[in-house]
Amino acid sequence: MKRREFNKLIAAMAALGAVEMPMGITRAYGQTKGGVLNSILQPEPPMLNLAVNQQTPTQTVSGKIFLSLLTYDFDLKPLPSLARSWEVSADALTYTFHLEPNVKWHDGQPFSATDVVYTATEFLPQTSPRARDIFGRCASITAPDANTVVFKLKEPFGPFLSAFDIANLPVMPRHIYAGTDVVKNPANLKPIGTGPFKFKEWVRGSHIQLVRNEDYFRKGQPYLDGLIYHIIPDGASRALALEEGTVQLTQWTDLELFDARRLAAAPNETMTTKGYEYFAPILWLDMNNRVKPMDDKRFRQAVMHAVDREFIRSKILYGYGRVSTGPISSRTRFYDANVRKYDYSVPKATALLDQMGLKPDASGIRARLSLLVPPYGESFTRTCEFLREALSKIGVAVTLQTTDAGGWAQRVANWDYQMTVNSLYQFGDPAIGVTRAYVSSNIRKILFSNTEGYSNPEVDKLAQAGASETDPAKRQAIYSQMQKVLVDDVPVAWLCELDFPTIYDKRLQNVVTTAIGVHESFDKVFFKG
Repeated sequence: MKRREFNKLIAAMAALGAVEMPMGITRAYGQTKGGVLNSILQPEPPMLNLAVNQQTPTQTVSGKIFLSLLTYDFDLKPLPSLARSWEVSADALTYTFHLEPNVKWHDGQPFSATDVVYTATEFLPQTSPRARDIFGRCASITAPDANTVVFKLKEPFGPFLSAFDIANLPVMPRHIYAGTDVVKNPANLKPIGTGPFKFKEWVRGSHIQLVRNEDYFRKGQPYLDGLIYHIIPDGASRALALEEGTVQLTQWTDLELFDARRLAAAPNETMTTKGYEYFAPILWLDMNNRVKPMDDKRFRQAVMHAVDREFIRSKILYGYGRVSTGPISSRTRFYDANVRKYDYSVPKATALLDQMGLKPDASGIRARLSLLVPPYGESFTRTCEFLREALSKIGVAVTLQTTDAGGWAQRVANWDYQMTVNSLYQFGDPAIGVTRAYVSSNIRKILFSNTEGYSNPEVDKLAQAGASETDPAKRQAIYSQMQKVLVDDVPVAWLCELDFPTIYDKRLQNVVTTAIGVHESFDKVFFKG
Protein backbone atom coordinates (compact mmCIF):
# COMPACT_ATOMS: atom_id res chain seq x y z
CA MET A 1 0.00 0.00 0.00
CA LYS A 2 1.36 3.42 -0.99
CA ARG A 3 1.80 6.13 1.66
CA ARG A 4 -0.99 8.26 0.14
CA GLU A 5 -3.39 5.32 0.24
CA PHE A 6 -2.37 4.55 3.82
CA ASN A 7 -3.04 8.12 4.86
CA LYS A 8 -6.49 7.86 3.32
CA LEU A 9 -7.07 4.73 5.40
CA ILE A 10 -6.01 6.53 8.57
CA ALA A 11 -8.25 9.48 7.74
CA ALA A 12 -11.18 7.14 7.23
CA MET A 13 -10.48 5.45 10.56
CA ALA A 14 -10.22 8.79 12.36
CA ALA A 15 -13.51 9.84 10.80
CA LEU A 16 -15.21 7.29 13.01
CA GLY A 17 -15.68 10.00 15.58
CA ALA A 18 -18.94 8.48 16.69
CA VAL A 19 -17.03 5.52 18.08
CA GLU A 20 -14.55 7.72 19.95
CA MET A 21 -11.49 6.07 18.48
CA PRO A 22 -8.45 8.18 19.38
CA MET A 23 -5.49 7.90 17.04
CA GLY A 24 -2.16 8.40 18.80
CA ILE A 25 -1.39 9.50 22.34
CA THR A 26 -4.03 11.67 23.92
CA ARG A 27 -2.71 12.42 27.43
CA ALA A 28 -0.83 15.44 28.71
CA TYR A 29 2.91 14.97 28.89
CA GLY A 30 4.51 14.51 32.30
CA GLN A 31 1.62 12.49 33.71
CA THR A 32 1.76 8.80 34.51
CA LYS A 33 -1.97 8.33 34.10
CA GLY A 34 -3.99 8.78 30.94
CA GLY A 35 -3.68 8.24 27.22
CA VAL A 36 -4.89 5.61 24.81
CA LEU A 37 -2.48 2.96 23.59
CA ASN A 38 -2.97 2.07 19.92
CA SER A 39 -1.74 -1.33 18.84
CA ILE A 40 -2.29 -3.87 16.06
CA LEU A 41 -4.11 -7.19 16.05
CA GLN A 42 -3.06 -9.63 13.35
CA PRO A 43 -5.10 -11.48 12.24
CA GLU A 44 -8.58 -10.50 13.43
CA PRO A 45 -9.66 -13.10 16.02
CA PRO A 46 -12.87 -15.13 15.74
CA MET A 47 -13.88 -14.17 19.32
CA LEU A 48 -12.52 -12.48 22.44
CA ASN A 49 -12.78 -15.25 25.04
CA LEU A 50 -9.51 -17.14 25.39
CA ALA A 51 -11.22 -19.79 27.51
CA VAL A 52 -12.95 -20.88 24.30
CA ASN A 53 -10.45 -19.84 21.63
CA GLN A 54 -6.73 -19.90 22.39
CA GLN A 55 -5.36 -18.40 19.21
CA THR A 56 -2.75 -15.74 19.84
CA PRO A 57 -4.81 -12.66 18.83
CA THR A 58 -7.61 -13.73 21.17
CA GLN A 59 -5.16 -14.15 24.03
CA THR A 60 -3.50 -10.78 23.45
CA VAL A 61 -6.78 -8.88 23.86
CA SER A 62 -8.32 -11.19 26.47
CA GLY A 63 -5.33 -10.81 28.75
CA LYS A 64 -6.44 -7.23 29.41
CA ILE A 65 -10.06 -8.23 30.11
CA PHE A 66 -9.74 -11.47 32.08
CA LEU A 67 -7.36 -12.45 34.88
CA SER A 68 -6.10 -15.70 36.37
CA LEU A 69 -4.86 -16.49 39.85
CA LEU A 70 -1.18 -15.96 39.05
CA THR A 71 1.30 -14.64 36.55
CA TYR A 72 5.03 -15.45 36.20
CA ASP A 73 8.32 -13.58 36.23
CA PHE A 74 11.07 -14.08 33.65
CA ASP A 75 12.42 -17.02 35.67
CA LEU A 76 8.91 -18.56 35.63
CA LYS A 77 8.37 -18.02 39.34
CA PRO A 78 4.75 -17.29 40.34
CA LEU A 79 3.52 -13.76 41.05
CA PRO A 80 0.14 -12.61 42.44
CA SER A 81 -2.82 -11.76 40.23
CA LEU A 82 -6.36 -12.59 41.42
CA ALA A 83 -4.66 -14.61 44.16
CA ARG A 84 -2.86 -12.35 46.61
CA SER A 85 -1.11 -15.28 48.36
CA TRP A 86 -0.98 -19.09 48.36
CA GLU A 87 0.35 -22.07 50.30
CA VAL A 88 1.35 -25.60 49.34
CA SER A 89 1.05 -28.43 51.86
CA ALA A 90 4.11 -30.43 52.93
CA ASP A 91 2.95 -33.46 50.94
CA ALA A 92 2.49 -31.28 47.81
CA LEU A 93 -1.13 -32.37 47.46
CA THR A 94 -3.04 -29.31 48.70
CA TYR A 95 -2.77 -25.86 47.13
CA THR A 96 -4.64 -23.07 48.89
CA PHE A 97 -5.13 -19.71 47.17
CA HIS A 98 -6.27 -16.58 49.00
CA LEU A 99 -8.05 -14.27 46.57
CA GLU A 100 -8.10 -10.51 46.38
CA PRO A 101 -11.19 -9.20 48.20
CA ASN A 102 -13.68 -6.76 46.70
CA VAL A 103 -13.06 -7.75 43.08
CA LYS A 104 -15.97 -7.09 40.72
CA TRP A 105 -16.87 -8.35 37.28
CA HIS A 106 -17.21 -5.65 34.65
CA ASP A 107 -21.01 -5.81 34.95
CA GLY A 108 -20.77 -4.93 38.64
CA GLN A 109 -21.42 -8.42 40.02
CA PRO A 110 -19.07 -9.60 42.79
CA PHE A 111 -16.26 -12.00 41.91
CA SER A 112 -15.76 -14.93 44.27
CA ALA A 113 -14.05 -18.29 44.70
CA THR A 114 -17.08 -20.03 43.19
CA ASP A 115 -16.19 -18.47 39.85
CA VAL A 116 -12.77 -20.12 40.04
CA VAL A 117 -14.26 -23.50 40.95
CA TYR A 118 -16.81 -23.25 38.14
CA THR A 119 -14.13 -22.35 35.59
CA ALA A 120 -11.80 -25.21 36.54
CA THR A 121 -14.44 -27.92 36.98
CA GLU A 122 -17.18 -27.07 34.48
CA PHE A 123 -16.15 -24.52 31.87
CA LEU A 124 -12.58 -25.33 30.84
CA PRO A 125 -12.98 -29.13 30.60
CA GLN A 126 -15.34 -28.46 27.68
CA THR A 127 -13.06 -26.12 25.76
CA SER A 128 -9.41 -26.20 26.84
CA PRO A 129 -6.74 -28.43 25.30
CA ARG A 130 -5.02 -28.68 28.69
CA ALA A 131 -7.62 -28.36 31.45
CA ARG A 132 -8.58 -32.02 31.65
CA ASP A 133 -4.98 -33.06 32.09
CA ILE A 134 -4.21 -30.30 34.61
CA PHE A 135 -7.35 -30.02 36.73
CA GLY A 136 -8.42 -33.62 36.15
CA ARG A 137 -5.56 -34.48 38.50
CA CYS A 138 -7.52 -32.90 41.35
CA ALA A 139 -9.49 -35.02 43.80
CA SER A 140 -11.44 -31.87 44.63
CA ILE A 141 -11.57 -28.15 43.91
CA THR A 142 -13.52 -26.28 46.57
CA ALA A 143 -14.35 -22.80 47.84
CA PRO A 144 -14.47 -22.91 51.66
CA ASP A 145 -15.30 -19.21 51.61
CA ALA A 146 -15.74 -16.42 49.07
CA ASN A 147 -12.03 -15.54 49.02
CA THR A 148 -10.39 -18.98 49.26
CA VAL A 149 -9.94 -21.77 46.71
CA VAL A 150 -8.45 -25.15 47.63
CA PHE A 151 -7.11 -27.59 45.02
CA LYS A 152 -6.49 -31.11 46.40
CA LEU A 153 -4.49 -33.36 44.08
CA LYS A 154 -4.92 -37.13 43.77
CA GLU A 155 -1.13 -37.46 43.56
CA PRO A 156 1.77 -35.01 43.32
CA PHE A 157 1.94 -33.01 40.09
CA GLY A 158 5.32 -31.27 39.86
CA PRO A 159 4.40 -28.26 37.71
CA PHE A 160 0.97 -27.57 39.23
CA LEU A 161 1.91 -24.10 40.49
CA SER A 162 2.90 -23.23 36.92
CA ALA A 163 -0.63 -23.85 35.63
CA PHE A 164 -2.37 -20.67 36.80
CA ASP A 165 -1.57 -18.16 34.08
CA ILE A 166 -4.19 -16.39 32.00
CA ALA A 167 -4.13 -19.05 29.26
CA ASN A 168 -4.44 -22.09 31.53
CA LEU A 169 -7.02 -20.71 33.97
CA PRO A 170 -8.74 -17.59 32.66
CA VAL A 171 -11.40 -17.17 35.34
CA MET A 172 -14.90 -16.93 33.83
CA PRO A 173 -18.04 -15.33 35.34
CA ARG A 174 -20.25 -18.16 36.53
CA HIS A 175 -23.35 -15.95 36.52
CA ILE A 176 -22.88 -15.36 32.78
CA TYR A 177 -22.01 -18.87 31.61
CA ALA A 178 -23.50 -21.45 33.97
CA GLY A 179 -26.27 -23.42 32.29
CA THR A 180 -25.45 -22.12 28.80
CA ASP A 181 -23.62 -23.43 25.75
CA VAL A 182 -20.32 -21.78 26.66
CA VAL A 183 -19.00 -21.98 23.09
CA LYS A 184 -21.98 -20.07 21.68
CA ASN A 185 -22.59 -17.67 24.56
CA PRO A 186 -22.90 -14.05 23.26
CA ALA A 187 -20.45 -12.93 25.96
CA ASN A 188 -17.65 -14.49 23.92
CA LEU A 189 -17.97 -11.51 21.57
CA LYS A 190 -18.65 -8.93 24.32
CA PRO A 191 -16.58 -10.32 27.19
CA ILE A 192 -17.10 -9.56 30.86
CA GLY A 193 -13.99 -10.02 32.97
CA THR A 194 -12.28 -8.77 36.12
CA GLY A 195 -9.26 -7.21 34.39
CA PRO A 196 -8.09 -3.60 34.27
CA PHE A 197 -9.80 -2.91 30.92
CA LYS A 198 -13.41 -3.36 29.87
CA PHE A 199 -14.69 -4.23 26.45
CA LYS A 200 -16.33 -1.25 24.71
CA GLU A 201 -16.78 -2.19 21.06
CA TRP A 202 -15.64 -4.35 18.19
CA VAL A 203 -16.07 -2.99 14.68
CA ARG A 204 -15.31 -5.94 12.43
CA GLY A 205 -12.49 -5.30 10.02
CA SER A 206 -11.59 -2.05 11.81
CA HIS A 207 -10.75 -2.17 15.52
CA ILE A 208 -11.41 -3.47 19.02
CA GLN A 209 -11.65 -0.84 21.75
CA LEU A 210 -11.10 -1.38 25.48
CA VAL A 211 -11.56 1.27 28.18
CA ARG A 212 -10.31 1.68 31.74
CA ASN A 213 -12.10 -0.35 34.40
CA GLU A 214 -12.74 2.31 37.05
CA ASP A 215 -13.63 -0.41 39.60
CA TYR A 216 -10.37 -2.35 39.16
CA PHE A 217 -9.29 -3.81 42.49
CA ARG A 218 -5.79 -2.32 42.32
CA LYS A 219 -6.45 1.26 43.28
CA GLY A 220 -5.01 3.87 40.96
CA GLN A 221 -4.58 1.35 38.15
CA PRO A 222 -4.68 0.97 35.25
CA TYR A 223 -2.83 4.08 34.17
CA LEU A 224 -4.04 4.08 30.57
CA ASP A 225 -7.47 5.39 29.58
CA GLY A 226 -7.79 2.48 27.21
CA LEU A 227 -6.42 0.44 24.33
CA ILE A 228 -7.39 0.19 20.69
CA TYR A 229 -6.35 -2.80 18.62
CA HIS A 230 -6.43 -1.94 14.94
CA ILE A 231 -7.20 -4.61 12.37
CA ILE A 232 -4.81 -3.93 9.47
CA PRO A 233 -4.62 -6.94 7.13
CA ASP A 234 -1.86 -5.61 4.87
CA GLY A 235 1.69 -6.14 6.14
CA ALA A 236 3.10 -2.99 4.55
CA SER A 237 0.33 -0.91 6.12
CA ARG A 238 1.05 -2.38 9.53
CA ALA A 239 4.70 -1.41 9.23
CA LEU A 240 3.74 2.09 8.09
CA ALA A 241 1.32 2.47 11.01
CA LEU A 242 4.22 1.96 13.44
CA GLU A 243 6.56 4.13 11.40
CA GLU A 244 4.04 6.99 11.28
CA GLY A 245 3.25 6.72 14.99
CA THR A 246 -0.38 5.79 14.39
CA VAL A 247 0.23 2.76 16.60
CA GLN A 248 2.71 2.62 19.44
CA LEU A 249 3.04 -1.14 19.91
CA THR A 250 3.48 -4.25 17.74
CA GLN A 251 3.88 -7.83 18.93
CA TRP A 252 3.94 -11.46 17.77
CA THR A 253 3.39 -11.50 13.98
CA ASP A 254 2.10 -7.93 13.64
CA LEU A 255 5.18 -7.01 11.63
CA GLU A 256 6.74 -9.05 8.89
CA LEU A 257 10.16 -10.01 10.20
CA PHE A 258 11.97 -8.38 7.30
CA ASP A 259 10.52 -5.05 8.52
CA ALA A 260 11.19 -5.62 12.21
CA ARG A 261 14.92 -4.93 12.40
CA ARG A 262 14.62 -1.77 10.30
CA LEU A 263 11.76 -0.35 12.34
CA ALA A 264 13.32 -1.30 15.67
CA ALA A 265 16.32 0.89 14.78
CA ALA A 266 14.18 4.04 14.58
CA PRO A 267 15.19 6.62 17.23
CA ASN A 268 11.72 6.76 18.79
CA GLU A 269 11.29 2.97 19.05
CA THR A 270 12.65 0.22 21.26
CA MET A 271 12.58 -3.52 20.73
CA THR A 272 12.74 -6.61 22.94
CA THR A 273 12.38 -10.35 22.41
CA LYS A 274 11.65 -10.86 26.12
CA GLY A 275 8.18 -11.76 27.30
CA TYR A 276 7.87 -15.06 25.46
CA GLU A 277 9.72 -17.24 28.00
CA TYR A 278 6.57 -18.86 29.36
CA PHE A 279 5.35 -19.70 25.86
CA ALA A 280 8.63 -20.69 24.11
CA PRO A 281 6.73 -21.61 20.92
CA ILE A 282 8.06 -24.11 18.40
CA LEU A 283 7.10 -23.82 14.75
CA TRP A 284 6.25 -27.16 13.20
CA LEU A 285 4.73 -28.86 10.20
CA ASP A 286 1.64 -30.60 11.54
CA MET A 287 0.99 -33.86 9.70
CA ASN A 288 -2.36 -35.58 10.24
CA ASN A 289 -1.18 -39.05 11.27
CA ARG A 290 -4.51 -40.57 10.17
CA VAL A 291 -3.88 -39.70 6.52
CA LYS A 292 -1.72 -41.89 4.28
CA PRO A 293 1.22 -41.86 3.77
CA MET A 294 1.67 -39.73 6.92
CA ASP A 295 0.49 -42.67 9.04
CA ASP A 296 3.93 -44.22 8.46
CA LYS A 297 6.73 -42.72 10.59
CA ARG A 298 9.22 -43.33 7.77
CA PHE A 299 7.36 -40.76 5.68
CA ARG A 300 7.46 -38.28 8.55
CA GLN A 301 11.18 -38.95 9.03
CA ALA A 302 11.67 -38.35 5.31
CA VAL A 303 9.99 -34.97 5.67
CA MET A 304 12.45 -34.02 8.42
CA HIS A 305 15.36 -34.81 6.10
CA ALA A 306 13.74 -33.05 3.14
CA VAL A 307 13.37 -29.64 4.80
CA ASP A 308 16.30 -27.27 5.16
CA ARG A 309 15.33 -25.87 8.55
CA GLU A 310 18.35 -23.58 8.75
CA PHE A 311 17.08 -21.86 5.61
CA ILE A 312 13.73 -21.25 7.36
CA ARG A 313 15.51 -19.83 10.42
CA SER A 314 17.92 -17.54 8.57
CA LYS A 315 16.04 -16.52 5.41
CA ILE A 316 12.34 -16.68 6.33
CA LEU A 317 12.53 -15.87 10.05
CA TYR A 318 15.46 -13.46 9.55
CA GLY A 319 17.38 -15.03 12.41
CA TYR A 320 14.56 -14.74 14.97
CA GLY A 321 14.85 -18.22 16.44
CA ARG A 322 16.81 -21.46 16.51
CA VAL A 323 16.52 -24.75 14.61
CA SER A 324 14.47 -27.20 16.67
CA THR A 325 15.81 -30.56 17.77
CA GLY A 326 12.53 -31.97 19.05
CA PRO A 327 9.35 -31.34 21.03
CA ILE A 328 10.86 -29.39 23.95
CA SER A 329 12.32 -25.93 23.46
CA SER A 330 15.92 -25.30 24.46
CA ARG A 331 14.58 -22.27 26.36
CA THR A 332 12.43 -24.24 28.78
CA ARG A 333 12.84 -26.93 31.43
CA PHE A 334 14.00 -30.52 30.75
CA TYR A 335 15.31 -29.93 27.25
CA ASP A 336 17.72 -32.60 25.98
CA ALA A 337 19.72 -32.14 22.77
CA ASN A 338 20.91 -35.77 22.81
CA VAL A 339 18.31 -37.06 20.35
CA ARG A 340 18.32 -38.37 16.80
CA LYS A 341 19.48 -35.70 14.36
CA TYR A 342 17.83 -35.08 10.99
CA ASP A 343 20.28 -33.37 8.71
CA TYR A 344 19.09 -31.80 5.48
CA SER A 345 19.49 -34.64 2.97
CA VAL A 346 17.24 -35.26 -0.02
CA PRO A 347 18.94 -38.66 -0.67
CA LYS A 348 18.17 -39.83 2.89
CA ALA A 349 14.58 -38.68 2.48
CA THR A 350 14.05 -40.47 -0.84
CA ALA A 351 15.70 -43.62 0.54
CA LEU A 352 13.10 -43.72 3.32
CA LEU A 353 10.28 -43.31 0.81
CA ASP A 354 11.76 -46.08 -1.35
CA GLN A 355 11.92 -48.26 1.76
CA MET A 356 8.21 -47.65 2.26
CA GLY A 357 7.50 -48.72 -1.30
CA LEU A 358 6.25 -45.24 -2.10
CA LYS A 359 7.44 -45.16 -5.70
CA PRO A 360 7.14 -42.17 -8.06
CA ASP A 361 4.63 -42.31 -10.89
CA ALA A 362 5.33 -41.32 -14.50
CA SER A 363 5.34 -37.67 -13.43
CA GLY A 364 7.78 -38.34 -10.61
CA ILE A 365 5.10 -37.89 -7.93
CA ARG A 366 4.99 -40.25 -4.96
CA ALA A 367 2.14 -38.62 -3.00
CA ARG A 368 -0.25 -35.70 -3.24
CA LEU A 369 -1.14 -33.74 -0.09
CA SER A 370 -2.72 -30.42 0.85
CA LEU A 371 -1.24 -27.87 3.25
CA LEU A 372 -3.57 -25.49 5.10
CA VAL A 373 -1.80 -22.11 5.36
CA PRO A 374 -2.19 -20.33 8.75
CA PRO A 375 -3.41 -16.71 8.34
CA TYR A 376 -0.68 -15.24 10.54
CA GLY A 377 1.34 -13.16 8.11
CA GLU A 378 4.01 -13.37 5.47
CA SER A 379 6.43 -15.52 7.50
CA PHE A 380 3.90 -18.32 7.79
CA THR A 381 2.92 -17.98 4.14
CA ARG A 382 6.53 -18.07 2.99
CA THR A 383 7.22 -21.07 5.23
CA CYS A 384 4.36 -22.96 3.60
CA GLU A 385 5.56 -22.00 0.13
CA PHE A 386 9.07 -23.18 1.03
CA LEU A 387 7.72 -26.48 2.39
CA ARG A 388 5.83 -27.02 -0.86
CA GLU A 389 9.04 -26.52 -2.81
CA ALA A 390 11.12 -28.70 -0.44
CA LEU A 391 8.70 -31.61 -0.54
CA SER A 392 8.43 -31.44 -4.31
CA LYS A 393 12.11 -32.47 -4.44
CA ILE A 394 11.22 -35.85 -2.91
CA GLY A 395 8.16 -36.37 -5.10
CA VAL A 396 5.49 -35.06 -2.74
CA ALA A 397 3.14 -32.65 -4.53
CA VAL A 398 1.69 -30.14 -2.10
CA THR A 399 -1.35 -27.94 -2.75
CA LEU A 400 -1.65 -24.84 -0.57
CA GLN A 401 -5.06 -23.97 0.87
CA THR A 402 -5.89 -20.59 2.44
CA THR A 403 -8.54 -19.50 4.94
CA ASP A 404 -9.15 -16.94 7.69
CA ALA A 405 -8.30 -17.35 11.38
CA GLY A 406 -11.69 -18.80 12.31
CA GLY A 407 -11.73 -21.20 9.36
CA TRP A 408 -8.20 -22.38 10.08
CA ALA A 409 -9.02 -23.02 13.75
CA GLN A 410 -12.22 -24.89 12.91
CA ARG A 411 -10.61 -27.13 10.32
CA VAL A 412 -7.61 -28.05 12.46
CA ALA A 413 -9.77 -28.62 15.56
CA ASN A 414 -12.07 -30.94 13.56
CA TRP A 415 -9.12 -32.86 12.03
CA ASP A 416 -10.25 -31.60 8.62
CA TYR A 417 -6.77 -31.11 7.20
CA GLN A 418 -3.82 -33.09 5.89
CA MET A 419 -0.93 -30.77 6.76
CA THR A 420 -0.67 -27.33 8.29
CA VAL A 421 1.96 -25.17 9.96
CA ASN A 422 1.41 -24.51 13.63
CA SER A 423 3.21 -23.34 16.76
CA LEU A 424 2.28 -24.37 20.30
CA TYR A 425 3.12 -22.72 23.58
CA GLN A 426 5.20 -24.74 26.08
CA PHE A 427 3.82 -22.98 29.20
CA GLY A 428 7.01 -23.38 31.20
CA ASP A 429 6.86 -27.15 31.71
CA PRO A 430 6.46 -30.22 29.47
CA ALA A 431 3.59 -31.56 31.57
CA ILE A 432 1.56 -28.45 30.79
CA GLY A 433 2.47 -27.32 27.30
CA VAL A 434 4.27 -30.18 25.54
CA THR A 435 2.75 -33.58 26.30
CA ARG A 436 -0.79 -32.39 25.56
CA ALA A 437 0.12 -32.53 21.85
CA TYR A 438 1.26 -36.17 21.96
CA VAL A 439 -0.64 -38.18 24.60
CA SER A 440 -3.43 -40.47 23.40
CA SER A 441 -5.85 -39.21 26.04
CA ASN A 442 -5.77 -35.75 24.45
CA ILE A 443 -6.77 -36.79 20.92
CA ARG A 444 -9.72 -34.42 20.91
CA LYS A 445 -11.51 -32.12 18.52
CA ILE A 446 -10.16 -29.07 20.32
CA LEU A 447 -7.56 -26.74 18.84
CA PHE A 448 -4.01 -27.12 20.19
CA SER A 449 -4.62 -30.61 21.55
CA ASN A 450 -3.34 -33.82 19.92
CA THR A 451 -5.17 -32.99 16.69
CA GLU A 452 -2.65 -34.90 14.56
CA GLY A 453 -3.88 -38.15 16.17
CA TYR A 454 -0.48 -39.50 17.25
CA SER A 455 -0.54 -42.41 19.70
CA ASN A 456 2.28 -44.32 21.38
CA PRO A 457 1.70 -46.15 24.71
CA GLU A 458 5.34 -45.60 25.72
CA VAL A 459 4.95 -41.83 25.34
CA ASP A 460 1.70 -41.96 27.32
CA LYS A 461 3.47 -43.74 30.20
CA LEU A 462 6.46 -41.41 30.15
CA ALA A 463 4.24 -38.33 30.08
CA GLN A 464 2.30 -39.56 33.09
CA ALA A 465 5.48 -40.44 34.97
CA GLY A 466 7.06 -37.07 34.25
CA ALA A 467 3.99 -35.21 35.46
CA SER A 468 3.71 -37.20 38.70
CA GLU A 469 7.40 -37.05 39.62
CA THR A 470 8.53 -34.14 41.82
CA ASP A 471 12.29 -34.74 41.82
CA PRO A 472 13.84 -32.55 39.06
CA ALA A 473 16.63 -35.02 38.24
CA LYS A 474 14.19 -37.89 37.85
CA ARG A 475 11.90 -35.72 35.76
CA GLN A 476 14.83 -34.86 33.50
CA ALA A 477 15.58 -38.56 32.94
CA ILE A 478 11.95 -39.26 32.09
CA TYR A 479 11.61 -36.35 29.69
CA SER A 480 14.95 -37.14 28.06
CA GLN A 481 13.66 -40.59 27.22
CA MET A 482 10.36 -39.18 26.01
CA GLN A 483 12.17 -36.79 23.68
CA LYS A 484 14.17 -39.67 22.18
CA VAL A 485 11.01 -41.65 21.44
CA LEU A 486 9.14 -38.69 19.98
CA VAL A 487 12.04 -37.56 17.79
CA ASP A 488 12.23 -41.07 16.34
CA ASP A 489 8.46 -41.19 15.71
CA VAL A 490 8.21 -37.60 14.35
CA PRO A 491 4.48 -37.06 15.01
CA VAL A 492 5.04 -33.53 13.68
CA ALA A 493 8.06 -32.08 11.87
CA TRP A 494 9.68 -29.61 14.28
CA LEU A 495 11.14 -26.67 12.35
CA CYS A 496 12.30 -23.77 14.55
CA GLU A 497 12.05 -22.36 18.05
CA LEU A 498 10.48 -18.96 17.54
CA ASP A 499 11.52 -15.56 18.78
CA PHE A 500 9.29 -12.55 18.24
CA PRO A 501 10.17 -8.86 18.30
CA THR A 502 8.00 -6.59 20.43
CA ILE A 503 8.54 -3.05 19.14
CA TYR A 504 7.09 -0.05 20.94
CA ASP A 505 7.30 3.70 21.39
CA LYS A 506 10.05 4.64 23.85
CA ARG A 507 7.56 6.71 25.83
CA LEU A 508 5.73 3.52 26.79
CA GLN A 509 6.80 2.07 30.14
CA ASN A 510 6.28 -1.38 31.71
CA VAL A 511 5.23 -3.02 28.45
CA VAL A 512 7.06 -6.32 29.00
CA THR A 513 7.47 -7.08 32.69
CA THR A 514 6.78 -10.83 32.95
CA ALA A 515 7.29 -14.09 31.07
CA ILE A 516 3.85 -13.78 29.46
CA GLY A 517 4.78 -10.46 27.89
CA VAL A 518 2.09 -8.73 25.84
CA HIS A 519 -0.57 -11.14 27.11
CA GLU A 520 -0.25 -9.42 30.48
CA SER A 521 -3.02 -7.23 31.88
CA PHE A 522 -1.15 -3.97 31.10
CA ASP A 523 -2.45 -2.49 34.37
CA LYS A 524 0.99 -0.93 34.98
CA VAL A 525 1.67 0.35 31.45
CA PHE A 526 1.89 4.12 31.05
CA PHE A 527 3.22 6.84 28.76
CA LYS A 528 6.23 8.69 30.08
CA GLY A 529 6.32 12.40 29.30
